[in-house]
Amino acid sequence: MARVTAIYDACVLYPAPLRDFLLQLACADLFRARWTNAIHEEWIRNLLAERPDLSAVALERTRHLMDRAVPDALIRGYESRICQLVLPDPDDRHVLAAAIQGGAGVIVTFNLKDFPSAKLKPHGIRAQHPDKFIGEWIARAPEAICLAAKMCRQRLKKPPMTAGDYIACLARQGLGSTASFLAENNAGIM
Repeated sequence: MARVTAIYDACVLYPAPLRDFLLQLACADLFRARWTNAIHEEWIRNLLAERPDLSAVALERTRHLMDRAVPDALIRGYESRICQLVLPDPDDRHVLAAAIQGGAGVIVTFNLKDFPSAKLKPHGIRAQHPDKFIGEWIARAPEAICLAAKMCRQRLKKPPMTAGDYIACLARQGLGSTASFLAENNAGIM
């Protein structure tokens, strides 16, 4: 089976718990995760606008750690494709251009309406909600999903979280099906 390449849209990198979980899944080597500097700039800019308690320096450090944790994640050389693409929100064209350039088969995003199937299908790309994307990996590699959740939960120190608290946190991030699966397999993330 060919290895899936997924591009993470800025909206799924914005919330720290979801970003951490998606990064841990990428590090599990189930699929190839990719993004761009423009995607980094977008999630960082939006997060700083909403959370003045965070510092640009800390978020740039996170960006650097992400790039180091997932080698070859950064897609470059896609910019010339942007003007050729049409999407409902022109500001999202850079994500599709990067997906095409990076050989992605899926764009992981909450903003499904911004990536209509008719615009993506000619490029062999589909948009997926992160819960559905993770759900496909639950079906293929359930133990890896539990291990990723366990590793993310164990890293939390301020404050630490119980397995139940962590599962509830993922549910609040829009990962209802993923949270249900983890609740059923609670022992796997203890």
